[in-house]
Amino acid sequence: MISFRNFSLRRGERVLLSDVDLAMHAGYRVGVVGRNGTGKSSLFATMMGEVEPDKGDIDMPGKARIASVAQETPSLPDSAIDFVLSGDAAVHDAIQMEANAFANEDWEAVALAHHRLEELNGYDATARAGRLLHGLGFPPETHAKAVSEFSGGWRVRLNVARALMTPSDLLLLDEPTNHLDLDAVLWLEQWLLRYPGTLLVISHDREFLDNICTHTLHLHEQRAKLYTGDYTAFERQRAEQLRQQQIAFEKEQAERAHLQSFIDRFKAKASKAKQAQSRMKRLAKLAGTEAVRAERSLHITFPEPARLPNSLVRLRDVDAGYGDVKILGDVNFGLEAGDRVGLLGPNGAGKSTLVKTLVGELPLLAGERIAHPDMRIGYFAQHTVESLMAGQSPIDHLRKVGGDLPTQVFRDFLGKWNFAGDRAFESIDGFSGGEKARLALAMIAFKQPNVLLLDEPTNHLDLDMREALAEALSDFDGAIVLVSHDRHLIGLVCDRFVRVADHKVEDFDGDLDQYAAWLRSRPGSESSKADKTAKPKVEAAAPPPPKPAAKKINTHALQKAEARVAELEAKIAQLDAQLADPKVYADGRANELGKQQSRLRGDLERAEADLLALYDAA
Repeated sequence: MISFRNFSLRRGERVLLSDVDLAMHAGYRVGVVGRNGTGKSSLFATMMGEVEPDKGDIDMPGKARIASVAQETPSLPDSAIDFVLSGDAAVHDAIQMEANAFANEDWEAVALAHHRLEELNGYDATARAGRLLHGLGFPPETHAKAVSEFSGGWRVRLNVARALMTPSDLLLLDEPTNHLDLDAVLWLEQWLLRYPGTLLVISHDREFLDNICTHTLHLHEQRAKLYTGDYTAFERQRAEQLRQQQIAFEKEQAERAHLQSFIDRFKAKASKAKQAQSRMKRLAKLAGTEAVRAERSLHITFPEPARLPNSLVRLRDVDAGYGDVKILGDVNFGLEAGDRVGLLGPNGAGKSTLVKTLVGELPLLAGERIAHPDMRIGYFAQHTVESLMAGQSPIDHLRKVGGDLPTQVFRDFLGKWNFAGDRAFESIDGFSGGEKARLALAMIAFKQPNVLLLDEPTNHLDLDMREALAEALSDFDGAIVLVSHDRHLIGLVCDRFVRVADHKVEDFDGDLDQYAAWLRSRPGSESSKADKTAKPKVEAAAPPPPKPAAKKINTHALQKAEARVAELEAKIAQLDAQLADPKVYADGRANELGKQQSRLRGDLERAEADLLALYDAA
């Protein structure tokens, strides 16, 4: 159990948390939420022992192993799979010991290394590291690439994989879905649902929180309160609490007014002096309930396009890709005014390629792109935030897209995007990632586009900004193409889905749940191919065995194996739900339920391996 007792935390002169008392039991999966600056990351740093509390204590289990995602990744020459494998330091050292012993032909050392790996259950460690990489979107051919060859976003994924590889009883994840695409987020959800330890995760993705969390820790106005349930349950409970608080406040104010009226009228009358004194004491003892203070909600808008032709852009019989490499073939796709298209598809299938082709950034390999002369594109790419100019202010950036207009015009516009007053003149060097993303979106909006092409626009945006963006996009009159891992945003904005997969672009007639099911069932996806990983280095030099002739899948056996996996997943889900109830910890049933859960997870791993073997036999 993790307990906070009279806990207070400050950063510099600013108090983040004050007089916090709460407890989290083993096995809780806790979503940590609150506006930026409320102390979420600082709380994690304190739990890691990196920051001392200002007052009070945190009681942590004495031998608890803690894993977290590093904020930065150095430019290392190590391969991606070695970097992830090093998360399990003991196993990594034993594998290195074994490799060195083989190289030196020290057979006694080889035997010791084998014994050590057997003690650590480390013979499948490289395969586990490969599964993590594959699940987070790294194709098998990239597993041997040096860490230094990956871009910043992919290094974030490497840090997540390394944290998941680390043996732990407590896992702290700070915005793990940033820089992931939808299929990687879906995979991560399934992994976390099977994690046996205690999980604390900071996230601004409400669907992600709803799907994995048993509890929600809300940080607000220097307080921290633990709610039972996922993010949606937290919102309902908090709304009801605020309603009751306002009712109590109004009732107390009415009583105060009544008491004060009596005192004012009769305190000077001797016959009523005792009653007046009694009411003065009663008035002094009233609790002082605070009125509910409405948090300022963020509201943004995309200006109405100057012109809005009906047919904006169309691709006819297009082959798209890079150089001589064709990613998409025979694409026929068009955008009309009012279209709201969500692009779905596995990692690397070509969603960004399609967006860049629509923008006109990529030359066509074949076919034609027909764009209306009045089309004006607003394009948010995954690298847009990184392209902002260091040392310059929001006003400077807006002048680049707005030209020679009065400064007040820029100030008024930036104020609508929450860069009010002097914030418009500050250097962006001190801005958070969310503020930079908001500025990039403001620059796009200022150009009055009639087509918005948005490739993962929500990275770094908090929940309030995501809600504001969803509302603004819903009110936008032009066409929208959206690529996002935020299912809540996609569900609110898009009324048509297009699937990009297997070099094709085609309409997807289903919702996001059906897409997730399609993704899991797809041979070669992260779910069905997660166990196909690289072999240990000592076997790398061996020539590949000849490919066997393709066999026909035993349909009956396949259906039986799938049913077994589904049955076990359902049983585990039931146990997860029971373990989310604090009552089972009070009445002592948690230990037995935890043992059942562990047994079922072992059965599920074997059942999934059997199912995968049937696919591999094809």
